[in-house]
Amino acid sequence: MSASTITIGKKPSSIIVTDAAAKKVAELLAQEEGSSSLFLRVGVRPGGCSGFSYDMFFDSELASDDVVSVFGDIKVVVDETSAAMLKGATLDYRDGLQEAGFHITNPSAAKTCGCGSSFS
Repeated sequence: MSASTITIGKKPSSIIVTDAAAKKVAELLAQEEGSSSLFLRVGVRPGGCSGFSYDMFFDSELASDDVVSVFGDIKVVVDETSAAMLKGATLDYRDGLQEAGFHITNPSAAKTCGCGSSFS
């Protein structure tokens, strides 16, 4: 299901990245200028119709409390607060006519909205 995972530091990985998602992130990173210093940051932010929303972007700055994991050729970083909310969650990528794009399946979410981008 997921690429080989290496967790850096003593903190356990909080999110699982499937091979398909890792491959797509690697493709997108290759298109970015200065990609050698970039990683995927995944987080949770207040907002959205269910209370919280997922946030994903390329970043180059690490905080001392970040949880860093490596999936294949990519580094995924989650801030400590988001890590607790994403524990056991899976980031996947689907390519097709329906439901194309990145999707997070979060077993800790009690409720999700219809669009799948927010939860509580």
